[in-house]
Amino acid sequence: MGLFSADIKTFHDLYIHQLEDIYYAEQQITKALPKMIEKASDTQLRQGFETHLRETEGQIERLKQVFQLEGMAPKGVTCPAIDGIIKEANEVAGEVSDKRVLDAALTAAAQAVEHYEISRYGTLITWAKQLGKADVAAILQQTLDEEKATDAKLTRLAEGGVNQKAELAGA
Repeated sequence: MGLFSADIKTFHDLYIHQLEDIYYAEQQITKALPKMIEKASDTQLRQGFETHLRETEGQIERLKQVFQLEGMAPKGVTCPAIDGIIKEANEVAGEVSDKRVLDAALTAAAQAVEHYEISRYGTLITWAKQLGKADVAAILQQTLDEEKATDAKLTRLAEGGVNQKAELAGA
């Protein structure tokens, strides 16, 4: 279903499409994170990815609650944006030979994912409120708060040593 598909006729249809989009994205992220955990050499980065994997699994459960409130079975719709972000991360990671530089690349890739999720959840919260779904907005807000916290942790990791170690790799 494309953004301007005939299946999206109303604002509510658009809202549901975005729910299906982020549901798919979260599923893809749970598939990508174990690979990132395996590739990360920085202990804190690896632990951060492990924590985020558990959080993502909880976020999927929250999305299932939202679908239930909508009277729908959870389903995803292909999200070219997250597929592209993950594909780019895999390509870059495959080209990096030094583990310290790879950690910086993985951190940047994870932040790209977080920024995508932050934008989607922020939009969904606004739309849910507009549609009079305060209960859904509250559930989605929990996830948005987690995504923002993960982004902040990644920034601290990057600025607190990951990027400096990567810079030293080429020296």
